[in-house]
Amino acid sequence: MKNVRYGIVGLGNMGSAHAKSIQNGDIKGAVLTAVCDILPKRLENFENVEKFTDYKEMILAKTVDAVIIATPHYFHPEIAVFAFENGINVLSEKPAGVYTKQIKEMIKSAKKYKKAFSIMFNQRTTPAFIKARELFLKGAIGTPKRFVWIVTNWYRTQHYYDSGDWRGNFKGEGGGVLMNQAPHNLDIWQWIFGMPKSVFAKIAYGKYHNISVEDEAQIFAEYENGAVAHFITSTGEYPGTNRLEISGDKGKITLENNKLTLYTTEEHERNFCFEKQEDCYAPHITKKTFEFDDKVQGHIALLQNFTNHILFGEKLIANGEEGLNEAEICNASYMSAWTNEKVDLPIDDEKFYSLLQNKIENEKENKSKNNKNNIPSGEYFERWNVKW
Repeated sequence: MKNVRYGIVGLGNMGSAHAKSIQNGDIKGAVLTAVCDILPKRLENFENVEKFTDYKEMILAKTVDAVIIATPHYFHPEIAVFAFENGINVLSEKPAGVYTKQIKEMIKSAKKYKKAFSIMFNQRTTPAFIKARELFLKGAIGTPKRFVWIVTNWYRTQHYYDSGDWRGNFKGEGGGVLMNQAPHNLDIWQWIFGMPKSVFAKIAYGKYHNISVEDEAQIFAEYENGAVAHFITSTGEYPGTNRLEISGDKGKITLENNKLTLYTTEEHERNFCFEKQEDCYAPHITKKTFEFDDKVQGHIALLQNFTNHILFGEKLIANGEEGLNEAEICNASYMSAWTNEKVDLPIDDEKFYSLLQNKIENEKENKSKNNKNNIPSGEYFERWNVKW
């Protein structure tokens, strides 16, 4: 295979941007051979490609080697499983799915049919996160104590939520900021700090917008070794904050304004806490700062990586199986907020699915939806890369 023939399912903002990148030649070894959307008008801007309004017809036409899924969240798993069953590789937009039960089906199918499966966790290509993970994993700050992330610069207007019937409700989107914007952050959290053993969450629904899903969430998580994590996110604060702080018994890492600062001590805090005969011992602190270029083409990097994986076996940046980790934290947080109880991980898949169906059945429709037939620009919006 000299080139990977791509088909894109869903030509909204995200899918049209991926399509344009491939057609512009931004992805080496990739060619766009088919596009699919249930709205025929969105197909009109594409030339020299096969056009479909049914994803099954596109996949069965055998004109693609891989599909990029950029539909509303609930459809990701069913499209992916059908693609795997028919010998097609899958790169899915985040999240992998709305609930863990369906994501496990995706993973099982990918393994059964031995096809490539990746998730568009493009923020894994951000140099600051890569450096933070490298420092943490090599033990630069010692034994983990605490992870705190305030990421409230996911600001959205009411117009954003009104731009499509599927937005801002459990029936169409599966959730709010935790399901749509923060999957990137939940993924980076577990990618660096690991998976917690339990979470307790407080969530506000429609606090800042006319929506039935959450636009503010706070999560407290506990780890097997006694470490804890605090996560705060919102789409209703402006100006917002994006600050990450990771503490250990030998220092800490902070990330803000695209700058990473590493603070380390010569001794482990647990040692000098009990050994020093002083009330307030202050050991020497070494400080090192790393600054990064904020011009990151995360989506293109993920597309290139997935293409290289198919052509040359390059290791995936975001293996599809890891989409389950982010979903576990997200689903557990919803369960905790809905039941007002601490939830252990892994979660009870069936219980979460039942609770989600109850939320869907009891939510009220937002009558202000509009712009159903908008034609996306095909550009990557700056808002998709949350700035420090």
